[in-house]
Amino acid sequence: MFIKTNLAKFLGKVSYLVLHNIFNGGTSFPGKLAVKIDHNILEELASDYEVILVTGTNGKTMTTSIITEALKEKYGDVLTNPSGSNMLQGIITAFLAHRKKHSQRKIAVLEVDEAYLKIITTYLKPKVVVLTNIFRDQMDRYGEIYTTYEKIITGIKNCPDATIVANGDASIFSSDDLTNQKIFYGFDLNNSDQKTDLLAPVNTDGVLCAKCHNILHYHEIVYANLGNYFCPKCNFHRPKLKYTVNEIVKQTPKSLTFKMGTKVYQMAIGGTYNIYNALAAYSVAKEFGLSDDEIARSFSKNKRIFGRQELINYSDKEIILILVKNPVGLDSVLNMLNTENDDYSLITLLNANHADGIDTSWIWDSNYESLHKENIKHILVGGLRHQDMHLRLKVAGFDPKIMETTPTDDELIDAIPNLPCKKIYILSTYTAMLSLRKKMAERKIINGNM
Repeated sequence: MFIKTNLAKFLGKVSYLVLHNIFNGGTSFPGKLAVKIDHNILEELASDYEVILVTGTNGKTMTTSIITEALKEKYGDVLTNPSGSNMLQGIITAFLAHRKKHSQRKIAVLEVDEAYLKIITTYLKPKVVVLTNIFRDQMDRYGEIYTTYEKIITGIKNCPDATIVANGDASIFSSDDLTNQKIFYGFDLNNSDQKTDLLAPVNTDGVLCAKCHNILHYHEIVYANLGNYFCPKCNFHRPKLKYTVNEIVKQTPKSLTFKMGTKVYQMAIGGTYNIYNALAAYSVAKEFGLSDDEIARSFSKNKRIFGRQELINYSDKEIILILVKNPVGLDSVLNMLNTENDDYSLITLLNANHADGIDTSWIWDSNYESLHKENIKHILVGGLRHQDMHLRLKVAGFDPKIMETTPTDDELIDAIPNLPCKKIYILSTYTAMLSLRKKMAERKIINGNM
């Protein structure tokens, strides 16, 4: 066993170095190779780490990044999987690729795919499991939100000693009988009125009471099914929150200013959904002993990571690349775009490969109609399913005269310098984003490393 484990480590690390340094890759193959040699290699690699796992539908990658940067302020080196390769082989690769530097504690912060949590927790026992949210996503792979949650619950039951840090504004996270210690975070804005009685929009998932299955009401709705919920028929209501956002001071597509506790925090990224990600990270950081000043300092250093409002400069254009993959996530991005005061060009890329979800009907559940059309001066439509997206935007009321189809990445890149606005927002599904970034790397527009 000792020989097999060492061989798995050696060949995994060598393959990573070759693939990473020569081919700008190696996010999953080294782990796949290592686990073939030693089925229990992850258990060995993670044995002396305090592990934090982050899972949920939206926000996993960004939350993982923010937690990592925060913990670095106090503890130095922190292991993570920054590429978002969040299944078994990708997580093993993260351990193989990690070059140990100075650290006061050996901590690993790992994004985990919802369906793979039950596999990961058979090999390692996390100290903390962070739950961001659950929304309808890739129906062909995950099914309904309750199916997704059952996958997560199965994974958590493998680690009963882990502390759960959960979004308290998501009622589904209070619907189980887990024995784990739970810490909840959420929004408690200054203008919240406990007498207010609101209903979520009729097509919102996850608004049934976990006790009596009545429709939940809200004192405050942040977005989708998230907010200060209560059931008018029984005593089911939002749990007590330990960590809260108390005020949203200012939002732009490039920045957030918000208050938690008595301190105001700033981040160079947009979107209300990213305040939730920051709040999740804040909750973990406080549990690990960080001060408000240390957390604020890490937030101010926040990086725009791979495909999550990633900033790309090309020609004289400022391009913001944003991953979209489900209705709630897309609507959150559209709401963020409506905080943009300048004119901009919009690029939408739609694929339907396995990693995206092969069913593209979700684009009809997102509210493109809500976009402030007067700010959008030109639209490029691309991806393998560009015809579907072109029709969706046409139905949403966009003028076909400002819409241009660019089926290939080369055509898209060639068209960008001629767009009428300096600012460009690209909304892209996962494999379309990978394809575009690969082509941009080949043309030396960006660095190919994730």
